[in-house]
Amino acid sequence: MKVVKVILKVLLAVVIVLVVLVAALLIWMTAVEYRPQDQETVTVESLGGEAKALAVGDSINIVAWNLGYGALGDNADFFMDGGSMVYSADEARVKTNLDAIVNEVVSQNADILLLQEIDLNSSRSYHIDETSYFDNLGYNNMAYANNFKVAFFPFPIPPYGAIDSGVATYSSYATESAERIQLPCPFSWPVRTINLKRCLLVTRIPVEGGKELVIVNLHLEAYDDGEGKAAQAQMLMDILYEETAKGNYVIAGGDFNQSFSNVQNNYPVFPEQWQPAFMDVSPFEADWQFIMDNETPTCRSLYAPLAGNDPASLQYYMIDGFIVSSNITVNSYEITNLGFANSDHNPQTLNITLN
Repeated sequence: MKVVKVILKVLLAVVIVLVVLVAALLIWMTAVEYRPQDQETVTVESLGGEAKALAVGDSINIVAWNLGYGALGDNADFFMDGGSMVYSADEARVKTNLDAIVNEVVSQNADILLLQEIDLNSSRSYHIDETSYFDNLGYNNMAYANNFKVAFFPFPIPPYGAIDSGVATYSSYATESAERIQLPCPFSWPVRTINLKRCLLVTRIPVEGGKELVIVNLHLEAYDDGEGKAAQAQMLMDILYEETAKGNYVIAGGDFNQSFSNVQNNYPVFPEQWQPAFMDVSPFEADWQFIMDNETPTCRSLYAPLAGNDPASLQYYMIDGFIVSSNITVNSYEITNLGFANSDHNPQTLNITLN
């Protein structure tokens, strides 16, 4: 009996220690939680390139690309998508991926560049300031907004670590102002403390004659049960309508993590792999142009690495796109198929003219 009592006391002590540690972790996570305001002014950083003026009739080349924080190349899978990897690239591979991405961006000759999943100071990308790779490409200015900022992400094993990531907009045109607008967060405490705080990065470029070109850089929700996606999409559309009511030209682009309902994905569906929701665009099509590719996928599943596996065993998605106001002519739209060598997303290029 004495042995049993000793064992029970030891087990009780262990349980108490674990409870205290978990409680301390939750208190700390809550204390350091990233809590952005609903609207925050963002600094427009000068990069030294020549500022171009924008006028009605001008054509603009826009590139949008989810970089996969430089660590989601063809060698990678990801634990949140059913894979096993937490750190999906070593530091050398992250730098190789970023160098290849920069070379492609240069070849695209974009007037405006919209980047998603670009890290400033994250464990998963070895604390590389990834914006530094794009700051010397000849753009006039850059604006950056956090959508994932966690002092320490304690899960899984090994822990994901510190995350400091977001979206960045580079422009060759003089940018008048930039603003971070907080989107609805579908997660409650304590999951909310270590989850993304997704946002819209809104930049404003003056157009000769008094109007503005409003650019909305976005990376919408991926992992909620659907209510968060719908709430974020509705808030986005409300903001876009507000801007066109002012007579502005409006373009929203990036990673929607949803397929527009006017897009047909003809790739096989694997239910065990992550599946996007559909954004019903039919109520808005009279006023807006919803643009996604019907043939070339913009994203691949991270259920397993692409390299060394049968490419046909993975899920492919059309989830990156643009929403363009009706006072803009879309001249062309193209997905550059890079085989997902250096990111789990392909870049998309939109060429437009202001009417």
